[in-house]
Amino acid sequence: MSDIEKKNHVTIHWFRHGLRLHDNPALLDGLEDCVEFYPIFIFDGNVAGISTAAFPRMQFLLETLQDLDENLKSHGSRLYSFQGDPVEIFKKLIEEWGVTRITFEQDPEPVWQDRDTRVKNMCLELGIECIERVSHTLWDPQQIIKENGGTPPLTYAMFCQVADIVGPPPKPREDPNFTGISLPVSEHHDEKYRLPTLAELGVEAESEKQASPYCRYLGGESKAMKLLSIRLEKERKAFSLNQSLPNQLFPELSGMPMSLSPHLRFGSMSIRKFYWLLREAYAEVHPNAHIPSSITGQLIWREYFYCMSVNNPNYNRMVGNPICLKIDWYDNDNHLKAWKMGKTGYPWIDACMRQLLQEGWIHQVCRHATACFLTRGDLWIDWVKGLQVFDRYLLDADWSVCAGNWMWVSSSAFEKVLQCPKCICPVRYGRRMDPKGEYVRRYVPELKDMPLQYLFEPWKAPLKVQEEAKCIIGEDYPLPIVNHKTASRDCQSRMEIIKSKSKDVPHIRPANEDEVYTSMWVCKELEKMDLCRHDNEKLLFNM
Repeated sequence: MSDIEKKNHVTIHWFRHGLRLHDNPALLDGLEDCVEFYPIFIFDGNVAGISTAAFPRMQFLLETLQDLDENLKSHGSRLYSFQGDPVEIFKKLIEEWGVTRITFEQDPEPVWQDRDTRVKNMCLELGIECIERVSHTLWDPQQIIKENGGTPPLTYAMFCQVADIVGPPPKPREDPNFTGISLPVSEHHDEKYRLPTLAELGVEAESEKQASPYCRYLGGESKAMKLLSIRLEKERKAFSLNQSLPNQLFPELSGMPMSLSPHLRFGSMSIRKFYWLLREAYAEVHPNAHIPSSITGQLIWREYFYCMSVNNPNYNRMVGNPICLKIDWYDNDNHLKAWKMGKTGYPWIDACMRQLLQEGWIHQVCRHATACFLTRGDLWIDWVKGLQVFDRYLLDADWSVCAGNWMWVSSSAFEKVLQCPKCICPVRYGRRMDPKGEYVRRYVPELKDMPLQYLFEPWKAPLKVQEEAKCIIGEDYPLPIVNHKTASRDCQSRMEIIKSKSKDVPHIRPANEDEVYTSMWVCKELEKMDLCRHDNEKLLFNM
C-alpha cells in the first residue's frame, strides 16, 4: 500500500486553548495519515474563559486568533471560525466535509469537562476518531493524582515529590509539516468563516483609558516567540550573576509589557517549550552545575494549582469547596467598589488596580498586595469577590491559578507563614517596589506633582504641600478608606480565631517559609520593610 493510500483521514483540529502551531501534539496527531485538514475555533460563549472576559482579554484573544490565522495562511491553510454549540457544529461539519477525526488539546479543568464529554460521546456515537493530548500543562494532572494515591498533593513540596516520581515533563514536539495534505480554503472564506470583531461579539471598552492604555500586550504566537527570546536573554544574564527570577527584587513595573503569562494562559506559548528552554539557558551558563528548581518555580506553582482544581468544581468559590476555609468575611460594597476602582486612598494599591482595569495586567507583586489588602490585610472582604474582578480584567486570568492564588494569599487555603501578624504594608511595600514613584504617578495622575516623601501616604503632606501639588487629599484624591494599623490588627484578631478553629482542616499550603517568599516575590532580607508585624508596629498613621 502506498503512502497516499494510507492517508485516509479528514481531520478537524479544534483550537480552544493551545492557540499555536509549535509544540502542539494533538495537531501533529491530526496530521498523521491525513488527506484533508481543517483547523477551527468555535465561539461557544465560554471557550477560553470569554464568558467573564472584559475588553482587554477579548482583544488579546482576537489578536491571538488573527495571528494563528496568519500563521496558518503561511502554510496554505486558514482558521475556520464558528459561533454556537460545538456538538451541533461538529455534526454539520462531519456531514459537509466528510470528517473522520477530531483532535484537540486537553483542557483539564472542571469547567470544560461537560463540553468535552459531549463532544467525545458524539464522536463515539458517529464512529469519529477523537484524539485528546496533554500540552497545556507540563504533566497530566490526573497522572499526578493517580501517583499520589487518588488525591491531589496538599502541599507544593508533596506535589514536587510526586512529579519527580512521574518523571520530567515531555520535551516540546516538532513543528507541524503540512506537506502532501490538502488544506481546503474557499474563495469565500472571509465571508463564511472569518473571525468576528469585538463589536460583533458585543464587547466594548469600559473607558477611554481601557481603549487606549499606556501599555498594551499584543496577542499571538508570533509576539510570544519574540518575548521568549528577550526573556531568555534576560535570564541568562541573571544566571551569570548567580541569580534567578531577575525581576523579583525590583520588578520593572513601569517597563514595557514583557510577561509571557498571557501567552501561557491562551497557549500561544508552549509551557513545555518555556520550561525546557529555561533549563537549557541555565545549563549553557553553568554547564556542570545542578539546575536549581527556583528557575522554573513559578511554572511549577501553576501546575500545582491545576492539579488541585481538576476534580473540584467548586474550586473557585468558598461554599462547597472542601479545601477552602469558611471565613466570615465582611460584606461592604463601598469598600469593594473603592478597591476595584482604585480609590482606596492608598496610592500603591490604587495604582495597581487602575492598571488592572486599564491594561488587563499587573505584576505578581501587585496582585499579592491588592489581594492581601482586600482580604486578610485590611478590608476583610471575601476573596471570591476579588477573584471575580481579576477574572474579568486580567489577560492571564486562569480558572485554576487565579482562584488558587486568591485562596492562598487570603489564607483561606490555610497555612502558618502567611497569616497575620504578617501582612503586606500598602505603604512600605509600595515604596520598595516603586522607589522613584514612577509607577504611582503614571496610574494615579492626581498625585503626579506630590513630593516623593509623601507620595505613598499623601494624607501626611502639609496642606501647603498639597496645594502646591494641586491635589487636596479628601477632595482631589480620597483619604484612606481604613486606617491600616487599626484594620490590619482587627484582621489579625479574626484570623487568630479562625486558626484556633481550623487546626485540622485540609488545605493548600506551602511546606516551608522559603516557598512563601518565592511565590510572593518578597525577599527575606527585605521582609521587615515589606511586611507588617503588629507586635512591632512603627507605621504612623495621621488622619
